[in-house]
Amino acid sequence: METTEMAGGFVALLGLKFDEVSGDRVVIRWQVRPDLHQPYGIQHGGVYCAVVETAASVGGALWLGDRGQVVGVSNQTDFLRAVRDGELTAVGTPVHRGRSQQLWQVEITDADARLVARGQVRLQNLTPA
Repeated sequence: METTEMAGGFVALLGLKFDEVSGDRVVIRWQVRPDLHQPYGIQHGGVYCAVVETAASVGGALWLGDRGQVVGVSNQTDFLRAVRDGELTAVGTPVHRGRSQQLWQVEITDADARLVARGQVRLQNLTPA
C-alpha cells in the first residue's frame, strides 16, 4: 500500500491525517466539523466506523505486505461519548494476525485523552492461490 493511495477519496473527504503508519500501529487524526455531524449536532457514528475500518485496513495491509491484500469482513464500533467539535485521534493496533484473518482494535480519543469510541475490525487476508 502506497502513501498516495491513502491521500484521496474517502480519506480526503473525512480530512484524515496519518501520524503513524506501520503494520503494528496506525495513528490517525481529524477535526470534527459540522459537515461530519449527524442531525443532533454531534460527530456522526458512521465517521467513527469509517476511521476504525481505515486504521485497521491500513495496518493490516502493511503487515501482510506483498503476500496479498486485506478486506474488512466485520466492523463493530461502540460510541461512548458525544463530540461536537475539536480534534480526535484514532490508534489502531493488532489483536490477532493469522494466516487467513486479522483482528484489529481501534480506540478513538478526544483532545483531553477521553475515550469517545472504540471498535474492532476483522480482516480477511486475500493471498494468491
